[in-house]
Amino acid sequence: MHEMALSESIIGILETEAVRNNFARVKKVFLEIGPFSGVEVEALRFSFEVVARGTIAENADLEIETPEAQAHCFVCDTYIHLKNRYDACPRCGGHQLHMTSGEEMKIKELEVE
Repeated sequence: MHEMALSESIIGILETEAVRNNFARVKKVFLEIGPFSGVEVEALRFSFEVVARGTIAENADLEIETPEAQAHCFVCDTYIHLKNRYDACPRCGGHQLHMTSGEEMKIKELEVE
């Protein structure tokens, strides 16, 4: 389960930021997770709760946003939304797409005290 390793990385980032920005507790973590990131959101929620025990993020809420994936079509030079990774461009039917978002996982915001 790589979600456990991801949760450990998130906690590491939170602890580093706590030292850098002088806060003692994380109340809420806002994540953005792309639909093609390979992250199982419920597994991440579970593993974060386990990994956060005894840390500055114990009992912190995890708010997860999953924005639509986007790609650039080289055929018609259009930016499109993708529902499935290998969909064709809905405008021209082309398959020469470059994904511009949808694979990311990032911490967008923290609520701390």
